[in-house]
Amino acid sequence: MREAFLPSSRQAHLARLYAASALACLLACAVPLPALAQEVGKMATNVPSGSQMLLAADTLVYNNDNQTVTAVGGVQIDYGGNRLVAQKVIYDRNTKRMVATGNVEIVNSDGTKINSQHIDITDDFADGFVNALRVETIDKAYFAAESAERMGGVLTTFHNGVYTACEPCEDKPDKAPTWRVKARKIIWNGEKKTVRFENANFEFFGFPLAYLPAFEIADPTVKRKSGFLIPGISYNSHLGYSVKVPYYFALSPTYDLTVSGSGYTKQGFLGEAEWRQRFNNGEYSLKIAGIQQRDPDAFIDRAGRNVDSGTAGDPNKLRGMMGTQGQFAINERWNFGWDVLLQTDKNFSSTYNIDKYNGSTHQSTVYLTGLNGRNYFDVRAMHFDVQENTLNSNIAARSNQQPWVLPSLDYAYIPDAPVAGGQLSLNVNTRVFRRDELDQTFNVPYNAGTPVQRVRGIEGESGRLTTEAEWKRTFVTDDGLVLTPLLALQGDVDYVNASSGSLAAVNQMATNPLINANDDMRSSFARYMATAGLEMRWPLLFSMASGSSHVVEPMAQLFLRPNEQYVGGLAIPNEDAQSMVFDATTLFERDKFSGYDRIEGGSRANVGFRYSGSYINGWGTNAIFGQSYQIGGENSFAAPDLVNVGAYSGLQDTKSDYVGLFGISSPNGFAASVSGRFDEQTFEVRRAEVKAAYSGLPVSLSAKYAFIQAQPLYGFTTDRHEVTLGASTHLAENWRVFGTGTYDLQQSLLVKDGVGFAYNDSCFTYLMTYSQSRDLNTREVTQSIGFNLSFRTLGDFGSSTSAIDTIQ
Repeated sequence: MREAFLPSSRQAHLARLYAASALACLLACAVPLPALAQEVGKMATNVPSGSQMLLAADTLVYNNDNQTVTAVGGVQIDYGGNRLVAQKVIYDRNTKRMVATGNVEIVNSDGTKINSQHIDITDDFADGFVNALRVETIDKAYFAAESAERMGGVLTTFHNGVYTACEPCEDKPDKAPTWRVKARKIIWNGEKKTVRFENANFEFFGFPLAYLPAFEIADPTVKRKSGFLIPGISYNSHLGYSVKVPYYFALSPTYDLTVSGSGYTKQGFLGEAEWRQRFNNGEYSLKIAGIQQRDPDAFIDRAGRNVDSGTAGDPNKLRGMMGTQGQFAINERWNFGWDVLLQTDKNFSSTYNIDKYNGSTHQSTVYLTGLNGRNYFDVRAMHFDVQENTLNSNIAARSNQQPWVLPSLDYAYIPDAPVAGGQLSLNVNTRVFRRDELDQTFNVPYNAGTPVQRVRGIEGESGRLTTEAEWKRTFVTDDGLVLTPLLALQGDVDYVNASSGSLAAVNQMATNPLINANDDMRSSFARYMATAGLEMRWPLLFSMASGSSHVVEPMAQLFLRPNEQYVGGLAIPNEDAQSMVFDATTLFERDKFSGYDRIEGGSRANVGFRYSGSYINGWGTNAIFGQSYQIGGENSFAAPDLVNVGAYSGLQDTKSDYVGLFGISSPNGFAASVSGRFDEQTFEVRRAEVKAAYSGLPVSLSAKYAFIQAQPLYGFTTDRHEVTLGASTHLAENWRVFGTGTYDLQQSLLVKDGVGFAYNDSCFTYLMTYSQSRDLNTREVTQSIGFNLSFRTLGDFGSSTSAIDTIQ
């Protein structure tokens, strides 16, 4: 009978009891596999209370003489989201054993699939026996065994077992996976959450690679368990070969400790320790590392220059660091956190590749942020650590020239309700800088041919408070013309406490005839900037018979402003507006300076157009072109400051250079763009960038060309041309070879290059790279090799980072 309920209430009760027992026994028997990692009792009680059980079978037979209940033919038991399917299920009430046979499959409520031809288990879930067991877990891990037995409800032993995280090949299901572990015996301890392999062989592409008499791992689903982690190896010309062995301590559900020891053939033993703790609203970590260097002179190059930190023969060989990170949600709107690095010298964490602290520039910060709708608040204290292996003594000193920012604050407020029919926004920014060493770039002695004189940061203190309000409203005429009037008002209050050395550097800048500025450094001042603007856009849509559509949008902006105060001299430091690039993306910006320390003054008009096109075959195009005009007042970009930020910008003249951008994209993975800045009279190229890329099978390609005209005031006395090429090709379904290179056309030097090859499938990744880099001044070559092996669910082995960036 199919889905037949028993005629009597007693028989119905027994059927539900037996079926539920059968399902629970099956679940309990399947539990011990490492990827399942659940207590038997937990799984048995995982059925929601009040769940209805449905038993379906072709035939249901009661044998009162033998005290058995037998369900035969397409047996299916559904209970609480779990499903059992078998050809035959027999429950013996005398022995309290249940036997399911014939294509037995259990699908748990979490999606785990368990398959076997025969299951025999007691109804107390403690002891059982399984033949020809196969398991597919929800995270695509696979187990198989000729037989398995469970004892005492804790230990489960699999005989002649196999484990892999590789999905079986659909076309060739009998084909060996990329890797698998075969063991004579696999013992799962449900109490300790461990899996032990005895007499095991690790196979790679079907070939035995390593024999392991015995080894033990944590259950893959156990996120936190004490034990050794996968070791790593690396090589560095100054440090030598190294092996890193980490050990993880799972001290509690909320905190843990990882200690690591790394042995370097040239420098000795490096110790590391990291403490991590989690809370309901956040987490924090604390890391320390240190080494007593064996050979500090290994960092001295052939010319006798130190490429790392310290000096040759330094008796103090002890180097170390301490770093901490944290983030906490105070509530749904406010977050607090920090990232702080302290070290014995500027370059320790980078030299020894300390994870999370090895970047070339590390920003130590403590912050508080708030977000509510369109309103934003951020306050933070910051310090910058520059970590660089360099032969240039000027650059090597950059770490000491970095400022303390105590503090920096940003606040943005936009009312929900319109104001006079438009949108009002309020922005507040304040910052306080303190620097212990003057940050300057000077030609010493002064060279008129390369007059590089810049004070990037003064020694002493400076502070600024800026408040800005902006109102704008959009109108659309009957002809489709979009008009957006704008009013803005910005006010600043600043103070400067510069050292005598800083004032002397400013005085020296004032003597440069190319800068032609006065020494009028002020100790305190206030300034303002008022703006009245109008933006006009007229988007025009054209639809072609071919199915393509095009939008051409002529655009013009007019901003009326007074002159920038204190412009034309060296009155105030410039800390946050030192980056100045005028291109198509910034053409229609109201203020083209990148920060608050400089304010664009004088009346200006920006004129140009924007275009986008869409074609029926999936291709797309876009473009921007235009020019900017200083129509009144003093041009802020023609006035120098301590970093010469407006020089060579293309905005220093009454008529700016032309800027443009054009890009195309295709549905087959090809995209290209060209952008540039062109002299407003001769159309000579001042700055250009050409990019093209194709991503597809079997080849991916990328190319980039960059050109920047000479900028003597910045120290670049010749034009700069640079080409970068990259390629990746798939040799087979999972294999690929890739390479990249950057060539300086002006210096006729291959700055860096690299090649590599990789294998990648659903369960295994192999990557090996070789790269070279060359110093532009000394042309000294640095070589590096990186490799990484990654076995899904087992771990990684090799270098922590690859030697080059790869093309996917």
